[in-house]
Amino acid sequence: MAAVVLVGTLDTKCAEYIWLRDRLREYGVTTTCIDVGTFSDGGGIADVGPAQVAAAAGKDLEVLRAGNDRGAAMAAMSAGATAVVSRLFAERRLHGLLGVGGSSGSSVAGAAMQALPVGVPKLLVTTMAAGDVRPYVGAKDVTLMPSVVDVAGINQISRATLGNAVAGIAAMAAAYESRITAQEGHHDRPLVGATMFGLTTPAVDEARARLTELGYEVLVFHATGAGGRAMESLVTDGFLAGVLDLTTTELADDLLGGVLSAGPLRLEAAGRAGIPQVVSVGALDMCNFGPRETIPDRYEGRTFVIHNPTVTLMRTTPDEMAELGRRIAAKLRGATGPAEVCLPTKGVSGIDVASGPFYDPEADAACFAAIHEGLAGSAVSVHDVDAAINDPGFGRAAADRLHHLITGT
Repeated sequence: MAAVVLVGTLDTKCAEYIWLRDRLREYGVTTTCIDVGTFSDGGGIADVGPAQVAAAAGKDLEVLRAGNDRGAAMAAMSAGATAVVSRLFAERRLHGLLGVGGSSGSSVAGAAMQALPVGVPKLLVTTMAAGDVRPYVGAKDVTLMPSVVDVAGINQISRATLGNAVAGIAAMAAAYESRITAQEGHHDRPLVGATMFGLTTPAVDEARARLTELGYEVLVFHATGAGGRAMESLVTDGFLAGVLDLTTTELADDLLGGVLSAGPLRLEAAGRAGIPQVVSVGALDMCNFGPRETIPDRYEGRTFVIHNPTVTLMRTTPDEMAELGRRIAAKLRGATGPAEVCLPTKGVSGIDVASGPFYDPEADAACFAAIHEGLAGSAVSVHDVDAAINDPGFGRAAADRLHHLITGT
């Protein structure tokens, strides 16, 4: 039977959670209710009370209450809820997670959802489903549903929206339980993650075809910030057998304040996990901004390409490329698993080629030199390839190198 876990602040949302629990049971779903309300008594329905949640975070609930620090209390309950949810999932007592609330309840439920692997149903009904929702979603497949009205009682509107949420999570949980039961004892092809941009597509397509031929299933991630984070989340969760990181352009946005940054930890997950990785410098020749008029004044006079009405590309300079090379080398030196680098010496993107608008051999050479210097004497091999990244053969060769690192053959 499918099992749905409910996470909520029962000191303010008890009636709503009783309603949610009862409707879920009508769908034939078992429930576990986790109460993360700091001043709650569990409302008579909590299966995991607030004292247990606080204890899971190494905190004492009475101390949190006495401190009267809402921020600290919610941080503790968030950590505790994450620990409890992770335990329930490990014990196979969770096939879906549902949270309903305002900013505080959503932050706690969202953190717990982000602790679950991709593929586990996660549904958050929230008053905060507008604007920047990254704090609630992270890099996971969290489904957000606007509550429309505040979560303050069951009324004609909330009965409809919450009813849809209950029906949705019940169906998703049942489907997930059925899927994992069917997969028991079945071995799929090993998964490989690959990063791609519009201007590195030919290389990645060629690599994907080769890896498929070698027996892998390739997951391609668009290197737009969210894509890089999603791939590295799958690495951390143990889904991937290897990473073909041909498109590391998100590092340029992190360095220069572009709109597609994946954050300062990009290119570190595979190294921490110890899984094989082959890395290149795809699209490091560019930083991504929005419409031309949104580019910071400090970059006036630089070389730009208007990719489309909402994306403007800025060419990286030799100094910036050298810094990017140093960052790549530093990240790869810290890898605990096998890693190699493939450098396309005739151009790192589709527009960084002879006669292309971003063609700048000096800038590229600065990046290459920094990578060679930074990895000298390390276990990471660096291969100079006499080709542009999208030339036939480059992607295939990178795929073969990854296969060698994964299999040792």
